[in-house]
Amino acid sequence: MSDSESSAICPIEFRYGREEVRELFSREARLRRCLRVEAALAKAQAELGILPPDAAAAIDAAAASGAVTLANVDALERVLKHDVMAIARTLATAAGPAGRWVHYGATSGDITDTALGLELKESSHVLRHDLTDLAEALLTLAEAHASTPELGRTHGQHAVPMSFGYKAAVGAAEVLRHRRRLDELTPRVAVGKMAGAVGTGAGFGPSADAIEQKVMFALELGVDEAPTQIVGRDRLAEFTNFLALVAGTCERLATEVRNLQRTEIAEVAEAFDEAKQVGSSTMAQKRNPMLSENVTSLARLVRAFALPPLENMVLWHERDLANSANERIVVPHAVVLTDDILQKMTQVFGHLSVDAAQMRRHLDSAKGLPMTESLMLALTAKGLPRAEAHEMLRRLTRDAPGTGLVARAKADPEIARQFTPAEIDELLDPASYVRAAARKTERLVRNLRAELAR
Repeated sequence: MSDSESSAICPIEFRYGREEVRELFSREARLRRCLRVEAALAKAQAELGILPPDAAAAIDAAAASGAVTLANVDALERVLKHDVMAIARTLATAAGPAGRWVHYGATSGDITDTALGLELKESSHVLRHDLTDLAEALLTLAEAHASTPELGRTHGQHAVPMSFGYKAAVGAAEVLRHRRRLDELTPRVAVGKMAGAVGTGAGFGPSADAIEQKVMFALELGVDEAPTQIVGRDRLAEFTNFLALVAGTCERLATEVRNLQRTEIAEVAEAFDEAKQVGSSTMAQKRNPMLSENVTSLARLVRAFALPPLENMVLWHERDLANSANERIVVPHAVVLTDDILQKMTQVFGHLSVDAAQMRRHLDSAKGLPMTESLMLALTAKGLPRAEAHEMLRRLTRDAPGTGLVARAKADPEIARQFTPAEIDELLDPASYVRAAARKTERLVRNLRAELAR
């Protein structure tokens, strides 16, 4: 363990999240983004004849040279008590005589919010890959188990038969809806502004619109068409609420695994390294769904991070600092943890153990009860009012586990008048419902794979 890890107080620094994603939010990465914005501003102004081309070149070179270090910026911030001014002055010093043009006409929000736009764009790229990988893992399961019979469950009770593949396909469809949402919202959050103190661009003069367009084009960002001193915070609230939606899906999928791995059900199980992995410090037999439980815990935190950005939409007039401090915490934590839980869910479903025989045993042990709908509809088709058919089967299935529905249906005079024993066997055979689930699963997989390839 490094010295920095041993002194860390936040688990995200050493326990949760991938290093390459944490690096997106490192102080060094954030400084470099701010410097990119300052350099892009200088180049845009030079192109419009506002400052000398050689000055813009010098500012650009200084921004890229590494001469502006965190140590220098931090030292100056301790004096100035202002982070962006510390960056601008350190860059101005590094640029030499051209430094007089650094930050010309800009305000702090122009730099920090445009850098935030870059950060959100990079984050969206990472999350899109994550969603794609998770959808692929679920679709692979759906294909493999399109016809694997399983009891559906509602209210924790046996429902009608389905297939395990359909359950996986439902998850894949939900994940791909999130990918669609991400594609739709990224242009709204990957924006910046170069419009001065209250967003009017007055400090940039007649060239304000052209400067802003040129800066954002160079940075490959959209333009906030109506900012104040900062980019509209509804954008960030949308992004973090999107992360909350993704976290909700991941917790739902993780909860399904946890429930199906319960000893009493035991239809699926997370991968477990039998050679080395320990499930419990005292109960040696344990094979716990550790990843799914971890995802459940972290997903709840990601959803909690959605609240502060909603509160941050309400600021005084054209801006205040009520949003600033919490955003520095919320954005990196929410993105790093969302990436983490998506990665873990992909690992769970990519290596999930599926016990098809156990699923079949549960279905068989239900002795026809999950097929009451089939018999009810058949009775209705024969002329019996649906409500009467429903009531007949409700009475017929009371205390049914002993003999099961098949025997009771065959012994019932009304049902026996309508159907032969062979017809009753067919109506109460789960295979028909599983075949329907398989057909729908196969159709879903085809459609979702076509979307996944885009």
